Formats: sequence, C-alpha cells, structure tokens
Amino acid sequence: MKVALLAPSKSIHTHKWALFYQQQGIDVKVITFKDHYSPENAKEVETWVLPKWFPGKFSYISSIFALKKQLASFQPDILHAHYVSSYGFVGALTNYHPFYVSVWGTDIYEFPKQNRVNREIVEFTLKRADVICSTSHTMAEETKKYTGKSVEVTPFGVDLSIFRPMEIEKKDTVTIGTVKSLSDKYGIADLIKAFAIVHQQYPNTNLLIVGDGSQRKQYEQLAEMLGVRDVTIFTGRVPNSEVPIYINKMDVVSIPSTASESFGVAAVEAMACGVPVVVSNVGGLPEVVKKDVTGLIVPKENPEALAKAFQKLLSDTKLRHQMGKNGIHHVKEHYDWIDNANGMLKLYEKTLNGV
Repeated sequence: MKVALLAPSKSIHTHKWALFYQQQGIDVKVITFKDHYSPENAKEVETWVLPKWFPGKFSYISSIFALKKQLASFQPDILHAHYVSSYGFVGALTNYHPFYVSVWGTDIYEFPKQNRVNREIVEFTLKRADVICSTSHTMAEETKKYTGKSVEVTPFGVDLSIFRPMEIEKKDTVTIGTVKSLSDKYGIADLIKAFAIVHQQYPNTNLLIVGDGSQRKQYEQLAEMLGVRDVTIFTGRVPNSEVPIYINKMDVVSIPSTASESFGVAAVEAMACGVPVVVSNVGGLPEVVKKDVTGLIVPKENPEALAKAFQKLLSDTKLRHQMGKNGIHHVKEHYDWIDNANGMLKLYEKTLNGV
C-alpha cells in the first residue's frame, strides 16, 4: 500500500502517523507546505515540499499544480489530508481519489464560522472527500453541520509504552499540574486562580505548568498577584520525550480549556500515566474522561468550581489513587495508539476493497 499524507511535517501527530505506516511496511510520503517542513522529521520519513508563492488562501491555489505532479509521480493508493481548511482544500482541488480528510479542531470549530468563503471551502472539501475522519464524536457532530456524509471517528490514542506510570520520587507536597500551551483557550488563568484558592486551605501544594506561549509573562504576573508565584513552577517548553516524566510528577492533572478541544489527548496522556484529571466540559474532554471514575468534569471558565474539584481530590488520597488506576484501564481499553492506528488502516483497506 502507498499512502500520501498531506499535512504539516512539523506536527508531532503527522510524524507519528507516518512512522507507524512505515513500521507496517507501507510506502508513505509526507507532502507539506515549505513553512511547515521539518528537516528532523524528514530524515525519518521522506517528505516532499509544496511551494507557497502567495499569502493566505491564494497560496493553496498556487500549490495545486505542484501537488498534482507529485501525486502523478508517487501514485498513492490513498491521499490523506489533515486539516480540512488548508491541506484538505488543496487535496480536494486536485480531484485525486481515494481522498481522505481528517478534521483537527479549529479547522471545523472556528474556520467555517469566520466568513462565507471559509464555509464554502469546508463544504467543498468535505464534498470531494471519499472518507471523513474525526478524532472524537463531538467533533464529528460539528463536522456534520457542513456535510450530509457519515464521519468516521478515529481516536488519536497514546503510546502506552511511553505514557505509563513511572517510579518517580515525589516530595511531601501535592502537585497539581498541566501540560499545555500557555494560552487563555486552555484555561491557564483559571487554573492559577483555582490553585490560589486551594493553596489557602492546602498550603502543602504546588502548581506545575509545563509548556510555553506568548502569555507566559502574563500568567507569571497573575501568580505573583495572587500570592502563589513561589509555589508555581513554569518549566517552559520541554522535549516531547520528557512529557511523561513531568506528568508522573503530578498528583492531579488539569485541562480547564475554555475553547473547543477537538479530542483531549493531554487528558488521555495523563490517565495513561495513572494520574486523575480535572477537565472542563468542553469539546472532546468530557468524551475521553469517564466522569467521577477517571476524573472530574467542571464547567468551563469557573475557577471556583475547578477549586472545589481540586479540594475533593486533595482531601481524599484513596479517591485520587483509585481514579488513577481507573484511568490506566480506561485508556488501555479505548485509547491505545496501536489499536487506534490499526483502525485507520482497516478503513484504508475497506476503501481499497470497495467495501
């Protein structure tokens, strides 16, 4: 089988798919825009670059001829585009089949709502697609607003050989943490406010924020203003290989996102490591977290409710440990990366067999 992945080469998710296909003996090529090209990833998976001659949407149109030439040369059995708003649109314009499109999040939650042209791009792309994929049921329902076709739910699981419980020496303090880009859409300000409330009652706590972003200084100032800067650690960006280590240093992981989460992979990673989670009722988060079994679900943009959830877990060590164990089992059953990736291959085979 030959598969062309039309997607950002820089994305860890693109690279993860491509490496999996290679390991299965599939001939895979990543086709990406030049500003999304990763020299490091290209060393492991052959990557072809599309030119970008013009700014904005005009760059998509200018790349069609180059893409058609690449497809004619490679002749893949499946052309699979990721992001309906960009790569999906370019793939649709080539009229190559079989054509798969995976929606990722902002491309379906935000892009088509911005203006009429964007909506038409999404509708056109989905119309041309032979198979449409979504990582969550909730995002599949959002996608159906723009197409009458069925949408395949293909969860983006985690590698359980990497995300797993580890023996890490912990201090006497209890650590609440998150692994996210530092942006309001991930509720980082709400997390700091909630922690400040909790820390007054439980002074033996600290906050570990793993990730970086343009609003980091703003959040550091907020922690200072709320009197918790000394017990709040901002690690900045860390290598992906170290993320499981940081998660295992946490006693509770929180993802209080305020905008739509397409899937909730950070929550799945935490559960795989045996750490209970507290998430907001946004997007795919309530879908991947088993309420009151693997974690707690709270209203978005509500630091007080978030603080109460933390307090519930901090006051009951037995509950924390049980939720952690439940999380490991839940992820093994539903979000094992190998199972999920093989599910995509089965879809490819159904398409090629005309089923």
